[in-house]
Formats: sequence, structure tokens, C-alpha cells
Amino acid sequence: MTEPLPNGPTVRSHYPEYDVMDALEQWDDHTQAIVGARLVREHDYRYLTLTEAELLRAVCSLLAGDDRGEIIQYVLCHIDETLYRNVGESQRKAGVPAARQLIRDGLQALDRASMLRFGDHLFQLHGNEQRQLMLEFGEFRVEPAAVWNGLPQKALFQKLLALTVEAYYSHPLVWSEIGYGGPAYPRGYVRTAIGQTDPWEAKRSHDEA
Repeated sequence: MTEPLPNGPTVRSHYPEYDVMDALEQWDDHTQAIVGARLVREHDYRYLTLTEAELLRAVCSLLAGDDRGEIIQYVLCHIDETLYRNVGESQRKAGVPAARQLIRDGLQALDRASMLRFGDHLFQLHGNEQRQLMLEFGEFRVEPAAVWNGLPQKALFQKLLALTVEAYYSHPLVWSEIGYGGPAYPRGYVRTAIGQTDPWEAKRSHDEA
């Protein structure tokens, strides 16, 4: 299955007939609640402002190479909840602000750079302009330097990328596309030899065999 994305890459699934949510009844109640909640799109933000959320929507869509609303909205909610809970970080380099401040100040700096260069907010730019700015951001060279006020672009980019990836690849739609069967508990795996798959696992479409 190939799905073209507006102004972006193509999402391709090797498992077009596979839906990980078909396994819902095989999971315990706690797991069902956690995974099912990832499909609920409407949430109030608890840390992000609406403007910050829209800036993140543009950034995360480009980082993930996917602008499907139901998936990117979950990514935003994951980031918002992570920043709201503020449980701390395992490690952080000297001179790098805590994640809450790094992302808040960093989004503001990125948007100022967009305004100065293109005359509009990042989330209102045309696709090519957004991608160009994000390419420069990925190389830690968004100008002018004055808008960053010493804030490390590299640390910001790496933090946003890590949060985006961990949320994106925990969404059930993405699980289905990559053929991941979701939590194995309590069902477990039976056929564990190389090349063997259990009946409930994803199978590649026949035309790709």
C-alpha cells in the first residue's frame, strides 16, 4: 500500500492487510487501556500553548516524514504530557537548559527565525520553506544567531527528534505499517525459531515475496 503525503515523502506498508488492533482482546485490561488511548485524538494541552503546539506540529511532521493528523496529534500529546510531568532527565550536558525550557525557548527562537526570513510563522510557511528551515535546523545552523541567545540548536534538535521518534513508533497505526504485533503479554510467542512466525503476526503481502 502506498499513500502519498502532501508536499512530502510516501508512507509505504509491507503489511497492507494487517491491523495490530485486531489483537486487542489478547491483551490484558491495562495494556488495552494504554494502547487504546493512543488512538484518542482530542486532548487539552497541559503545558504547551496553542501556538507552541502548532509550531511543534510542523516540526514533528517533518521530523517523522508524516503529516497524518491522528498520528502527529498523538506525538504532540506525548510531548505535552512529558513536559507537563517534568519528571527529570537521565542526563543533560552542562549549559543545556532543562527540557521544558529548552523546547519552549527553542520553539520561540525557531519561529522568530522564520518570521525574520520568510515573514510568517513556521507553521504557516509553504512546504518548501518549512523543509528548508528544518534542513538547516538539522545541521544546527539556523540564522540569525541573535534569536537563539546562546540556546544550543543541536541539543534542541536532538531532544525534539528523540521525543518525536519515541511517540511516532508507539502509535498503533505505525505498528501495523511496520508489522509490529504490539505487546506480546500475556499471549507470548510460541514459534521462536529463525524464519518462523506465529499465526497472529504480520505477513508481508504476496506481491512483495
